[in-house]
Amino acid sequence: MIKVSYRRLFLFQGFSHGTELSYLRSMSDGILGTSITYLNGVGPNRAKLLEDELGIKTYGDLVDHFPFRYVDKTQFHKIGDVNSDMEPVQIKGQFVRIREIGAGRKSRLSAILEDQTGQIELVWFKGAKWIRPKLKLNQTYIVFGKPNYYQGGWNIAHPEFELESVVLSRNLPALQPVYSTTEKLSSRGLGSAGIYRLMMNLMPKLENTFEETLPEPLRKEEQLTCLDIAYQKIHKPIDFNEVFQARRRFKYEELLMLQLLLVQQKLVNTKKTPGVRFSDVGDHFNEFYNNHLGFELTGAQKRVVKEIRQDVNSGFHMNRLIQGDVGSGKTVVALLGALLAIDNGFQVCLMAPTEILAQQHFTGFSEWLKPLGIQVELLTGSVKIAERRRIHAGLEDGSVKILLGTHALIEPKVKFMNLGLAIIDEQHRFGVKQRAKLWAKAKMPPHVLVMTATPIPRTLAMTVYGDLDVSVIDELPPGRKPVKTVHRTDAHRLSIFQFMKDEIEKGRQIYVVYPLIEESQAMDYKDLMDGYESITRSFPAPDYHLSIVHGRMKPEDKEFEMSRFLRKETQIMVATTVIEVGVNVPNASVMVIESSERFGLSQLHQLRGRVGRGAEQSFCILMTGTKLSSEARKRVKTMCNTNDGFVIAEVDLELRGPGDLMGTQQSGSMNFKVADIIRDQELLEQVRNKAIDIVDEDPELAMQKNTLIKKSIQQIMKHKKNWSKIS
Repeated sequence: MIKVSYRRLFLFQGFSHGTELSYLRSMSDGILGTSITYLNGVGPNRAKLLEDELGIKTYGDLVDHFPFRYVDKTQFHKIGDVNSDMEPVQIKGQFVRIREIGAGRKSRLSAILEDQTGQIELVWFKGAKWIRPKLKLNQTYIVFGKPNYYQGGWNIAHPEFELESVVLSRNLPALQPVYSTTEKLSSRGLGSAGIYRLMMNLMPKLENTFEETLPEPLRKEEQLTCLDIAYQKIHKPIDFNEVFQARRRFKYEELLMLQLLLVQQKLVNTKKTPGVRFSDVGDHFNEFYNNHLGFELTGAQKRVVKEIRQDVNSGFHMNRLIQGDVGSGKTVVALLGALLAIDNGFQVCLMAPTEILAQQHFTGFSEWLKPLGIQVELLTGSVKIAERRRIHAGLEDGSVKILLGTHALIEPKVKFMNLGLAIIDEQHRFGVKQRAKLWAKAKMPPHVLVMTATPIPRTLAMTVYGDLDVSVIDELPPGRKPVKTVHRTDAHRLSIFQFMKDEIEKGRQIYVVYPLIEESQAMDYKDLMDGYESITRSFPAPDYHLSIVHGRMKPEDKEFEMSRFLRKETQIMVATTVIEVGVNVPNASVMVIESSERFGLSQLHQLRGRVGRGAEQSFCILMTGTKLSSEARKRVKTMCNTNDGFVIAEVDLELRGPGDLMGTQQSGSMNFKVADIIRDQELLEQVRNKAIDIVDEDPELAMQKNTLIKKSIQQIMKHKKNWSKIS
C-alpha cells in the first residue's frame, strides 16, 4: 500500500490547517473540552449563539478564537482631524442627535457624535432595535471604527461604542485585542469587548493546561515562546512585542506541521515509492527529436526534459509539476516524456479538464507522432459506443500507446495493459477521487507529470505543491513577440471596431470574450448574446463571418464552431471563458476582453495567451466601464505593464489571497489561523528549510527529540480518511 499524500488530505477532508491546530489543543480534552455553557458570562442561550455564529462550543474553541488585531486604547483622535488615510480610529464625544431614517430594508439608525472640534455621523444599517436603546444624548461615549467620507461628510458605519464611565470601570488594558464577531452576537453583548470579557474569565482556568507540541531544543533554537505563555500573550499582551512573539510561535507551528508532512511525502515519492524505470532513450524518442521536432528547444525546455529523464530512470516514483507561462512549450516537453515511456514498453495517458483542451492535445499529439506510427486515441464523453469499444480493446492489448481525454479516462471500463506515465493538465481542476481512480489503473503507480499554465508564486508552490518536484519553463520560444496590452472604455468602441477591421484586412483573426452568457439583472456587464448581435451589426455578412462558443453549447456544436475558426472560415470568435485554455490559433492576433474588470488576473493572463502564438504582432484590448474599484484598476494596470506570468501571479496572490487563487477545492490548506503566506514569506522559507533538515536527519521522526512533533502529526492524521495511492 502506497502511503497517502498528506497535502491531498489537507485539501479535501474538510479540515483547514487552522482547525487542525485547534484539534491538537483539544486532544487532551480535560478542561479544554468543557462546554462553553459553563463559563461565567455565557449560559445556555449565549452558548447556542456562539456555536451558531462562530462555531465556538468548548473552552478550547474559545481560546483558539484569536484576536485579528490590537488597538492602543490610550490614543484618541479629534473628530476635526479625521481623514481618509486613517485606519480605524478611537474618538470621544457626546450624541447630539439620534434618529431612524427610512423604513423597511432601507432604513438606518443615525447618530451624530460631537466633540469640541466637529461632528461625525455614526450609522447602523442593521440591529437598530437593539442598538437604539443603548444610545443616550449628552453622555460621553468612546467610539471606535473606520471613518468614511460620503456625500460631503464623515461617517463611521457599525462602530464599536461604549459609555466612557463603563470603559473606565472595566480597567481594560491599554493594548486591547479585537475579536471577530457578528451583528447578532454584538446585539446580545458579545461584540469584541464582550468576547474579551469571556476570554478573561476563561484564561485563569487554563494556566498550565496546554500540552506542548514543539520540543524545547527547537523552541530555543528558533527563539519560540512556550505554548502556555503564547496563549496568555496573544489574548492579554502588555505591548506589541508580546503580540509579535505570541503570533510568531503560532505561525511557526502552523507552517512547520504542514511543511513536515509535505517534506515527508516528497521523501516517500522520491526515495521510498518504487517506480517503473524508463532506462532506455530509444528509437521513438531519438527519431522524433532529431528528425520531426522541427525547432530547437529552449534552454528551459531542455533542462526540464533532463529533469524528467533523471526522475523516470531513478527507480522511484516521479511526481513532478511543470510550471510554464502561456506558450512556453510545456506540451512538447510532456510529449518527449511520453516517448520515453513508449520506448520502454509502457502506455501513456493525458487527462485534461475540458473536451476542447483534450481535443487540442489530441490534434497536436497526432500530428507530431504520425510519422512514427504511434497509435494515439481520444476518449471523451461524446465518443460513440462503438468507437469506445475499439479504444478499450486497443488499450487492453497494448496497441493504443497514448490515450488523451477528459474524465472519461477514469471510467471503470477503461483498462490499460501497462500504464507507465500519467500526464495531468491543469491539475487544480480535478478532484482527489478522480485522480485516485486514474492511479488505480496501473499495476504500479505510474509516473506523474502535472502541467499548469497558471504561474504559481514560489511561496504558494511551497505550500500547495510542496510534495511535488517543481520544474519551471521560464523562457518563451524565439521569435515570439510580446502581446501589446491596452485599456479602453466604451467611448473608444468605434475606433476599436475599425482596428479590428484593419487586422482582418491583413488576414488576421480576432477573439471577443464576454464574462456572461445572458443578461444579468444583478450585474451591469456586457453579455455574450447582446455582444454577438452588436458585433454582427458592425461586421455584417457576407464581408465578415462570426463564430460563437459558450459553455451551454453541446460539445459537437462547440467543436464545429472552433473548427471553423481554426480553418479561417470565420474571422471573429465571440466567446465566454470556455476558450481560456487549450485553444491554439496562431493566426489570431487580437483579443478583446469585454468587462475585463469582471475577470481575475489569472483569467485575464490566460485569455491574453490565446493570441501571440504566431510570428505577427498581437494585441490584447481590455474593455471596462469608466468607474473601477481600486483592485480592478490595479489588475488592469498590471496587465498593461507586464507579460510576465510570475509577476502577474504575485500581484494576484496579493490581491485575492491564496485560497481564492487556487480555487475552492484547494483553499482549505491556506486557511491558517495565524500564518499568512503573503506576509510571512520569509518565515515560510525558514520553516521549510527547518522541515527539510528534520526529515533529512530523521525521516520517520523516531528520535527522542522529535517525539512531540511526531505525536502532533499523528494526532492530526488520526482522523483523516486514507486516500491511498494518491500522489
